[in-house]
Amino acid sequence: MLNHIWFWMIIGSLFIAAGTDIYKEVTAPPNAEQQAKRNLSTDTKLGQVTDAAIKAASTGVEIAIGLVGVMALWLGIMKIAEEAGFIKILAKIVQPITRRLFPTIPPDHPSIGSMIMNIAANMLGLSNAATPLGLKAMEDLQTLNKDKSTASNDMITFLVINTSAITLIPASAIAIRASLGSSNPQQIIVPSIIAASMATIVGLTTVKLIQYFQGKKSLKATEDK
Repeated sequence: MLNHIWFWMIIGSLFIAAGTDIYKEVTAPPNAEQQAKRNLSTDTKLGQVTDAAIKAASTGVEIAIGLVGVMALWLGIMKIAEEAGFIKILAKIVQPITRRLFPTIPPDHPSIGSMIMNIAANMLGLSNAATPLGLKAMEDLQTLNKDKSTASNDMITFLVINTSAITLIPASAIAIRASLGSSNPQQIIVPSIIAASMATIVGLTTVKLIQYFQGKKSLKATEDK
């Protein structure tokens, strides 16, 4: 489905850009001097769309290469923590919470440790570190998923937590504000905590309500059969 959506969005953007350029050419054609000075990459909508696509592709490659080192570092740290028993200790401490949020996951499953490390990285504002840990958590959750083509309830719940991401220290945002000359870059800490906390509460409440009613609906359908 997503492939179809992206495909038609790309086709639509190209047609709109081309239509805009044709309309401008018909209604206000450039004179000879303007025509000679034109740069099609910047002066036409179709050229701008094409140029933006190429730049975005380059940015994607740079981000992917940059993540390789971060993923290797944090997955290595996680493996050391796992071998040392730290993950199991941390999982036991938060077990009362994880049992309610993820009732179908076994308490000693590796996905618990991956999710905890992801949440901890997000709390510290280490978004680059949280990404590989989140991918590892989804990979571990997929091993418990009976329908491999559809996200499980636990995967959806974790995605909501990861997306809302309660951040105690928004390090990236503070660094950006400081680089732009903010007189008090850390001023956003309290508003950030409040906003992210509310987002997490609303997100979890919504997803659990939807899962509850879907579960009742599926149970009723099974009983009717």
